[in-house]
Amino acid sequence: MSRYLAVGLSALVLAGCGSSSKKELPPAPLEKFTAEVSLERSWKRNIGVGQGKLYNTLTPALDGLALYAADARGRVVAMDRDTGSVSWQVRLKEPLSGAVGAGGGRVMVGTLDGQVITLDENDGSELWRAQVSSEVLAPPQTNGDVVVVQTQDDKLVALDISSGDQRWIYEASLPVLTVRGTSTPVVSLRQVYAGLASGRVVSLAADSGIPLWEERIAQPQGRSELERMVDIDGDLLLSGQNLYVASFQGNLAALDAESGNMRWQRPVSSYVGPAAGFGSVYVSHANGVVEAVDQNRGNSLWRNESLIRRQLTAPVAFSSYVAVADFEGYVHLLAQTDGRLVGRIRVDRKGVRVAPIALGDTLYVFGNSGDLAALKLK
Repeated sequence: MSRYLAVGLSALVLAGCGSSSKKELPPAPLEKFTAEVSLERSWKRNIGVGQGKLYNTLTPALDGLALYAADARGRVVAMDRDTGSVSWQVRLKEPLSGAVGAGGGRVMVGTLDGQVITLDENDGSELWRAQVSSEVLAPPQTNGDVVVVQTQDDKLVALDISSGDQRWIYEASLPVLTVRGTSTPVVSLRQVYAGLASGRVVSLAADSGIPLWEERIAQPQGRSELERMVDIDGDLLLSGQNLYVASFQGNLAALDAESGNMRWQRPVSSYVGPAAGFGSVYVSHANGVVEAVDQNRGNSLWRNESLIRRQLTAPVAFSSYVAVADFEGYVHLLAQTDGRLVGRIRVDRKGVRVAPIALGDTLYVFGNSGDLAALKLK
């Protein structure tokens, strides 16, 4: 039997709000405001069934001039990032749950049955497959030497980028109850950083898997296993010498990336990762609050509470704004200076679950139904 239990997003939102009521509160209605900026579609393309029926978070990936996306049934598509024109597409015979990683001439995806599949960036031809211990829910990552994947049972596995042979494995103890999902490992030339279901962050040597440091971000509290969940499911953010990380029912923290020493932390419950820009760290709380925190001191700069319970994606810094998407498929733009709403566009009526990707003046948004749109500021 599995050593973990899956918890749905609605339960996460309810727990994140700390409500004791048996009736879940509805999402906040959309607030009326005077738009100061608008987004227009540059192009749109459908990527199969999108996220599918399971609670997948299949995130596209940019590498050079190419944009890669995948759907839950195994379709992988390579596109020109500027025009959306398709360079190649393949249909794998496996349902995907972890996608997409790209780099080192490779496109990498993970499957529900624990396979890592690596394709050639040029034409989509399959290079190798490797079996790991359990389902892969986050995109595999590479530094050009190894492909690192984090499995649902909290193992980190490094595979040789050329052959797929296992180079090393790191095993962490798994709590009794965890959220279904993992953060995406951050892989540099020398180090691998990963957030664990236990509320800890680890740094490993990229070439050998030897642990370099470990730091606890959140301490389990409460009587029930649900109350004691402190998973780090959001992506870690490496910015300069700092590593920023948020945990569910825990903290938002800044760590020294080299030593792991804690620079600051503040109470935050989030199941998505932070973003950075204009000297701030931005985080979407589990209850829908969007907050900006000073990068250096960790004090709150502003909070926007108009999107409560709208199941927000991780934020992304975009031009002078912070972009988040919600369960109804709206993309909201907030001013980085004070958090006020300045723009909004709907991209997918089935919602958006994965964070937008920002590059220059373009915002790429992958909706749950499979529509992938490139939006530009107007």
